[in-house]
Amino acid sequence: MARLSIRIDLGPDNQLGPGKVQLLELIAEHGSISAAGRAIGMSYRRAWMLVEAMNKGFGQPVVAAQIGGKSGGGAQLSAFGVEVVAHYRAIERAAERAASPFLQRLTSASVAG
Repeated sequence: MARLSIRIDLGPDNQLGPGKVQLLELIAEHGSISAAGRAIGMSYRRAWMLVEAMNKGFGQPVVAAQIGGKSGGGAQLSAFGVEVVAHYRAIERAAERAASPFLQRLTSASVAG
C-alpha cells in the first residue's frame, strides 16, 4: 500500500516533516536529545541543530534542554512542542483519510502495470 508523507512549509526557514516530528517524539520518550538522535541513527550535532532550527522557526521552544551536571542533563518537549507533535499527527491522519482512495488506486495501477 502506498504511504503518504507530509511536509509542512511554515515559512522560508521553517519546515516540519516526519523526521523532525519523530525526533520530537523520541526526545519526549527518552528525555534526551542525544538518545533520541541515537535511536534514529542521527548524530547529536544533527539532532541539536534540528531542535535549534525548530525553536528558532517557531519563535518559541519546542524542546526545553536542561544543562548537564552531577544529576545529568536532559531534554523534554515544551507544552508548545507537545502541541506541534499533536497537530502534525492530526494533519497526517486527516490527509491519510482524504488520500486513501486515491492511494489505493495508485497502488492498484502500479501492481497492474
